[in-house]
Amino acid sequence: MKLLAGKVALITGAARGIGKAIALRFAEEGANIAFTDLAYDDIAKATENELTAFGVKAKMYASNAANFDDTHTVVAEIVKEFGQIDILVNNAGITRDGLMMRMTEQQWDMVINVNLKSAFNFTHAVIPTMVRQKKGSIINMSSVVGVSGNAGQANYSASKAGMIGLAKSIAKEFGSRNIRANAIAPGFIETEMTHALTDEQRAKWTEVIPLKRGGTPDEVAKVSLFLASDLSSYVSGQVIHVCGGMNT
Repeated sequence: MKLLAGKVALITGAARGIGKAIALRFAEEGANIAFTDLAYDDIAKATENELTAFGVKAKMYASNAANFDDTHTVVAEIVKEFGQIDILVNNAGITRDGLMMRMTEQQWDMVINVNLKSAFNFTHAVIPTMVRQKKGSIINMSSVVGVSGNAGQANYSASKAGMIGLAKSIAKEFGSRNIRANAIAPGFIETEMTHALTDEQRAKWTEVIPLKRGGTPDEVAKVSLFLASDLSSYVSGQVIHVCGGMNT
């Protein structure tokens, strides 16, 4: 039997990259998929088609994850359409890097709102449904820099550290309702974002990774599958690093 058969997963920022890899892995394991991104464009439509090819129900919802009211409206639509939400993956995220002395208020606010506030928004919107169901798994996509920090990424590191604190708090607050919450901390993962780095930057990253390579989105997706499924039924409030050993 498939690990997520009969379950409904909501994944934010899943038209591409790690979010898409998670959606594909979940669909392969039988989950129906509701996913969000900023706009229903050709990329989002293609992802939707790839998901339905697994024989599951899949629908993309255009949503500004940083907007509280917009998020609650979208979640209400998803519950109406799918009937339930068993899994929430807070994956939506951006970077606006810069050294602290040069970082603008706008750069700070954008990253905190899209990365951290969106996780609050969706969790806040989904929790009532999970409480009624008396079950649920929430996964926050953090980062190794949310644990270790990183020069030039104060905003991003702070947002990802906040997602860890949020997951741990939700785990304590709703554990009695059979709702689990965990965080994943990816390291250097081969995505569109990392492809923009120079060869010198990539070499620096590889130097500090014991496995001597970047990870793939599907390697993050496999850990997400573990946390979403009953394989991790007694795992909550944890941070799992997917980083090739760089944060040890």
